[in-house]
This record gives sequence, structure tokens and C-alpha cells, in this order.
Amino acid sequence: MTTRAPWPTASYRLQLQPAFTLADAEAAVPYLAGLGVSHLHLSPLLEAAPGSTHGYDTVDHGRISEQLGGERALRSLAAAARAHGLGLIADVVPNHMAVPVPERLNSPLWHVLRDGPGSPYARWFDIDWAAQGGRVLLPLLGDRLGAVLELGELKVDQDTLRYYDHVLPLRPGTAGLPLPELLRRQHYRLAWWRLADQELNYRRFFTINDLIALRVEDPEVFAATHGVLLRLRAEGVLDGFRVDHPDGLADPAGYLARLAAASGGAYTVVEKILTGTERLPADWACAGTTGYDALRYVDGVLTDGAGARRLAALYAEYTGVRGGAAQAARVGRAELVAGELAAEVSRLVRLAGRIGAAEVELADFSPEAVREALRELLAHYTVYRPYWHATERTVTTPADARQFVELLTQGHLGSSPAKDEFRARFAQTAAAVAAKGVEDTAFYRYHPLLSLNEVGGDPAHPGVEPADFHDWCCWLEQHWPHTMTALSTHDTKRSADARARLAVLAELPERWVEECTAWSALAGGLADRNAEWLLWQTLVAAWPIPPERLVGVLLKSLREAKQATRWTAPDPAYEAAVTDYARRVLAMPELVHRIDGFMAFLEPFAQSNSLSAALLHLTLPGVPDLYQGSELPLHTLVDPDNRAVVDFGAPATGEFARRKLHLTRTALGLRPSLGPYRALAADPHLVAFRRGPEVTVLAPRLPYARATRAEPLRCELAGRWRDLLSETEFTGAVTGAALLVREA
Repeated sequence: MTTRAPWPTASYRLQLQPAFTLADAEAAVPYLAGLGVSHLHLSPLLEAAPGSTHGYDTVDHGRISEQLGGERALRSLAAAARAHGLGLIADVVPNHMAVPVPERLNSPLWHVLRDGPGSPYARWFDIDWAAQGGRVLLPLLGDRLGAVLELGELKVDQDTLRYYDHVLPLRPGTAGLPLPELLRRQHYRLAWWRLADQELNYRRFFTINDLIALRVEDPEVFAATHGVLLRLRAEGVLDGFRVDHPDGLADPAGYLARLAAASGGAYTVVEKILTGTERLPADWACAGTTGYDALRYVDGVLTDGAGARRLAALYAEYTGVRGGAAQAARVGRAELVAGELAAEVSRLVRLAGRIGAAEVELADFSPEAVREALRELLAHYTVYRPYWHATERTVTTPADARQFVELLTQGHLGSSPAKDEFRARFAQTAAAVAAKGVEDTAFYRYHPLLSLNEVGGDPAHPGVEPADFHDWCCWLEQHWPHTMTALSTHDTKRSADARARLAVLAELPERWVEECTAWSALAGGLADRNAEWLLWQTLVAAWPIPPERLVGVLLKSLREAKQATRWTAPDPAYEAAVTDYARRVLAMPELVHRIDGFMAFLEPFAQSNSLSAALLHLTLPGVPDLYQGSELPLHTLVDPDNRAVVDFGAPATGEFARRKLHLTRTALGLRPSLGPYRALAADPHLVAFRRGPEVTVLAPRLPYARATRAEPLRCELAGRWRDLLSETEFTGAVTGAALLVREA
């Protein structure tokens, strides 16, 4: 048996699902151990909704998912992992659980629906009972209630109420009542699904009605929802945790402190999205983030910022889309606040009214004025959410509703249970606005270079200078040395290799627009030029791509943009025009031949970017987390495209695959012995640094520009060095990309 590392040196993310169970993960252990990782990073383990392919829709916190093989299979995996020197990191989902179909699968929620606010489980869920007269809104009807009743679609079945596959509990003693009276007497109000955005009175995960929020700030709820995972940690089955969506929690710092105490200080990272220069709160009891900040810096240093800005200007000419990334983000936020997240804003308005009613100095701000102030503040917020600390009251009477709201969010109107709740709920709402208004709206509307529009990305400021990259690496090593770093995840919109291809376009913006123009002419053109630009870059990212994969990604992208079509109001004619055009493109031999030619030209530069990104990821400070399959070429797109089952028995075919796999194994093998990070002066087309005195990393950048210059890359290094990637030896200077160890 091999000894496990006390802290991870590298992890490997596995997406568990009915098609890839814990037994399948166990079968992959020898291969994954051979890569050189120290831990397996498992997607959520607790029982999820039937058929779940991701596990974030928990229905039962009391058991390991039987769909994945149950606790026995998890223990078997842990034993096999231990035998190969590997530990297990488990994904924890504290923010929410599923509203499943049938509803009885979620036993705590079933009890709340049956017994209402008096249920012992009512404290589990974040429900504003007063907003619906003591009932919880269930927006699951396909039409208005009257139409549903007229069609006879609601059926009483003993002590349950059925609506197609939905099965709901009846309040005791109401089963024999006439149906209209029976509905009025329940602790829930059945409603048309379109009412959710305006009237929903339970917090949810972003805008997903099927995921109801939990109140893990309550110690009893924390204990009940974390008991199984903490027991498995205490028994040595699990070694650490990845915390999903901490920004949804009322008190992330308090939650992490409780988790650290309950788990004995287990290795824990958080899915905290940092924007711009934002830093992880220093008082959080965790090892760091899940790594989207690393993705932004690695991608950034390999992207030509000036070229990306030039590409944005050409994109505006080609598509007619104006305004820029920052404006698109503000508009996306504003639309979400007024639309899909209006119910969350209304809850804040009601809470502000209670605060005003309790203090005469804060009275008489009209609900509409407060609502408008909240909309304005949320639309212009620059980070995911604030984290407040206790402050003294600095203002007695706000001048207007805007100041009232701003001071409440900042804590400058003092503290009370209602004021503290307002601050927490504002923070939770701000996170949802950022995720849905920016990443899931603006990023699908404004996209000069798709590789910039990634989770935690900042497309308004493309590119990172090597000096800034080095500064960030040094800061990371000093403050969060065990943080996770990532390039591809189950949530990235495009995998690292797909983004590496797209990044080359920033180096040749004019050439790219020439190709777009030629492709459009051959295909006959599309009326929506922005959708056409999206199509062309999607082809580059994932070429070659079959029609069904391409159409699925395009439809999701266009619906998320919420302009010509959307999930809640699809436009069949528009969607058919775009998808038919995409299919026609792939069926035109002349155009396919031209795309093949461009991709053949692009591929050497894309592969250079891919290998540099992998080399940086695996050698910079922190704990690199490899997404399943990413040790080989991986050109996947937004989910569900990026969550397919990986065949771990498939060989590495092709020179690029062999080079990437060799680089991955070699770099991972060095990780336990890497020393302190020190930046090296280098050619502008190199990112160079030391990891202790014996290891030097040289990663090329901007490969197209590099290929057009006469002189080769060169880095001066005293002494003799051996490149572990090519087995070449150097004395005094190194040319090209390399992972070097000092020779005696």
C-alpha cells in the first residue's frame, strides 16, 4: 500500500452518474494513479433525483446514492484508492436540494408541504411564508389554475393530489373536500409556472424552481444535511471537500468554520467565483477556491490582449453589435433583476418595509422607490456578492431610498435581526444576478472572442501580461498555497483545448474576419450575424463536430442570450433558421474543405497554446485539478456536452495526444518536489519561472506572432539542464518550450 499525501498535490475530477458509477471510478483507479495525481475529486455523492447526470439535485442527505452504487461501492472505491496512494475529495452541496418529481422523493420537503410552517422540517427551507398567506408557491402547472381545473388535470388519490407525474401530499383532513376548497386549504399554492419569477416565495438556486434553498446556517439543518459525509470523513473514507456555490449561503464564513470544526480541519476548497482583482476573504476556513481564478490568469497570459481588442472592433463591424462587454453585463444584470429574479428583489423590498416600520427614522420609503434602488444597485454591482462585517451606525436618517438601500447593504444603519437578514439576502441575490445576468446572459450576447466568456472571466479586459501573471502566482503561493487550480470543469463553457484554439484568433483578427466573410459567402449568409459569428467560432473550438452536437450547443447559447429566443418563450422559426443553416454548413463539401484548411493552419498554434496552458497549470502554485479526460486533447463545449462519460481504456492516438499525456504525467511526477516560485526574466513570448533551484518552467505564448519573427525563443540559464519533455540537454541557454531539471 502506498502512503497518501496529507495535502493534495493534484486531483482528478470524475463526473459520477448512472452511466459512470462508483464501480466504474474504481476500475479507473490504476490508470489515474499512474497519471500522478494524489486525490480523486468526486462529483456529489448523496442520493439525487432519479437519472441525475450531475448530482447537484439532492433528494436524500441520509445515504450515498444508490444510483451510483451506494455506500458499499464508495467504501470499495476508497479502499482501492488507498491501495494506490490516492485520497478522495467529495463535492458538497449545502445551498439547495431538489424539488423532485414525484415530490415524495424529498421526504423533508414532503413533510413541509403536508404540515406547513408547523412541520419540524420547515426550518430546513428558506421560505417566506408571510408572502403567500402562510403557503408556499409551487409553480408547476402548465397553464393557469382555472384552465387546469377545467381540463380535469388535478386528481385526488387518497391522501395525495396528482398532476401528471407530480404527486403532492394533502393536508390531513382535507381529502374529502370539493376540489376548489381542497386547494385553498393546502399549505402550498399550485400556480402556473410563469408566475414564479414574480411571486415565488422560496429561495432557489439562481432561477431554477426545481432547486429549493436550504438554511444550513441553522445548526440542526447543517447536522442533518452533512451527517453522512462527516461520518465518512471521520471513518477515513473521505479526505476533503469541495463546497458548491458558497455565495448562495447566508453566512459563508460561518458555514466554513462549522464545516472545518466538524470535519477536523479537512482539506476544503470553495467554488467561489472571483472577479477582476477580487480576493478570497482571508477569514474563510478553507484552503482556497476551486480554481476559476487560475483559469483566468493562465488563459489571460496566453491571449493577445491588444489583438482581442482589435477583434472586438472587427466583431462590431461584422455583426452590428455595439456597446462592449461591460455594457452587456449591466444590461444583462438589469434584465434579470426586473425579470427572472424579480421575486428575490420583492422579498428584499418586503424586508426593507419591515425595517422601516420598526424605526421611525427609516420609515416612509415607498416600496417602488426601494425596488428601483435595489435594481439600480444590483445592475451595477462589480463583484459576485459582498461579505459584511459588524459595523456601527454612521447615519441616522437616510436622505432617500437609494441611500437607505446602500447603507443597509453596507451595515451603516446598525444591526438588528431584520437588518442582518437584509444584508445576507442582498448578498445572496447579488450572486444570482451576477451568475445569471452576466455569465448566463451577457456572455451569450456579446462574444467577440468566445474563449474570454468563461466562468469568472472578464472579457472587458482581455489578456494578462507576464509580469502580472507572476505577481499573481507569488501572491497565491504566499496566501493560498493549497488552493485548487483548474482549466476545465463541468461548468466551463468551453474546455481548455477549445479555448486554446480560440485564443489564436486574437493574434490574427483580420485573417479571422476574412475567413468568416468567405464562409458566410459560401453558406449563403445568416440574417442574425451575431449568431453566425457564434457558429463560426464554435466550429473552430470543437472541429470536427457532428451536426447534433453543434445544434445542441447553438440552441442553448441562443436561448441563454434571451434575445431572439429564450427557454421560456422559444421562437421556432428563428431557431429553425439558425439550426438549418448550421446543418447546411456541415453538409457543403466546398465549405467543409475550406474550414478544414483553416483548421490545419490554426492547429499548430492551438496545440502550442494547449501544451503551454497544461504546463503552467501543472507547475504553478496550488493544487491542479484535472477534469476528466483533459490529460488528452479535449474539445468540449457547454454542458451537457462537457459531461459525457470518459473511456479510460482508450489509447492516446495521434502525436498531440501523446505529447499532452507525456507532459501531464511528467509534470505531475514533479509536483511533490516543487520548490518556491520565482519569476525569471524572459523573452516576451515566454512565461518562465523557477520552482525551487532544480526545476525551471518555460511556456511559450502567442505562438502565431512568435512564428512570424526571425529569431528563436531563448532563455539564459546558468549551468546544465535537461528537458524532461524532450530529453534534450542544454548548457547556458534554452530554446523553445521546456520543463527543465538541473543536471549535476
